[in-house]
Amino acid sequence: MSTTRRSAALRLAALIAVLGLLAGCVSREQTGGTQTAPSDVPLSELSDLVLHVGDQKGGTEALLRSAGQLEGLPYRVEFSTFTSGPPQIEAATAGKIDFAITGNTPPIFGAAANAKVKVVSTYDGGGVGDQILVHDDAPLRTVADLRGKSIALAKGSSAHGHVLVQLDRAGLTPADVKLVFLQPADALTAFTQRRVDAWAVWDPYTAQTEKEVPVRSVASATGVTNGAGFGVASDEALSDPRRNTALGDLLVRYAKAVRWAKDNPDDWAAKYATEVSLPPDVAALAQGRSLRLPADLSDELIATEQEMTDLFAESGQIAGAPRFADFVDRRFSERLTPFYVDRG
Repeated sequence: MSTTRRSAALRLAALIAVLGLLAGCVSREQTGGTQTAPSDVPLSELSDLVLHVGDQKGGTEALLRSAGQLEGLPYRVEFSTFTSGPPQIEAATAGKIDFAITGNTPPIFGAAANAKVKVVSTYDGGGVGDQILVHDDAPLRTVADLRGKSIALAKGSSAHGHVLVQLDRAGLTPADVKLVFLQPADALTAFTQRRVDAWAVWDPYTAQTEKEVPVRSVASATGVTNGAGFGVASDEALSDPRRNTALGDLLVRYAKAVRWAKDNPDDWAAKYATEVSLPPDVAALAQGRSLRLPADLSDELIATEQEMTDLFAESGQIAGAPRFADFVDRRFSERLTPFYVDRG
């Protein structure tokens, strides 16, 4: 590797180290099911409440703070940073966090493990930033070319779902490739040292890698998966009148923050770059294409999640195919409807 490429890779490794914590797995003994929403309590009664929110650095907290939506909160919010969605699901199940926004695949693994969570909101991420990267000098051009090759990805992440669907569309199965389950920091090392042939990842990792390491994308999730992000709340928080009330308020604040970011892309990109220590051009690229817009938690969307769930089960990536709708709770949908944003 040249000195320039090695320096770029080291800078990217340092960034990813800042962006992540360790991942985990999910377990639960009871089954999922619809919960009865408790009545809201006055926001004025929440001054001593702390809402614990999981975050993938550069996501929820940065957006809320940049848009001014953390000002004047009638309750407190404490953020915890995770590398990817699966450990957020685990933390919610364990009662360590009340809410987090993940990609489209972590809730599937949560459902398969009967996690103590519900999907309560959804966001259209477009899928452009979810890509399968290869080195620019590799002979690999299509997903079909990955037969017999190794692909680094985070187990249970949106990258996992993306790869699975891409393989299926190309007439391949996970048995036709070697899936190497690594969190982003370790995946970066394996990829730059060419110990794996490809890396499936999402923004801002994709954008940073594209700017720092000579790579090509052989596939994007746009038009292939639903490109959705999901707001996931713990059953415990949803059954608690005070936390449920705070969560409903925070979801509206987040929706307002997204609308501000869409209407002020330059301001948001600049603030995002500062918040997560990204170069301005990387921040602009990532948020210009991967800003998650509030959307309808519709039957049609849930059906696409069920299709992906069934594919995971059929390929042996999860044990059994849970009914995804059992892990969906639309209690906040009516208040979020006015904030839905068209990506077009």
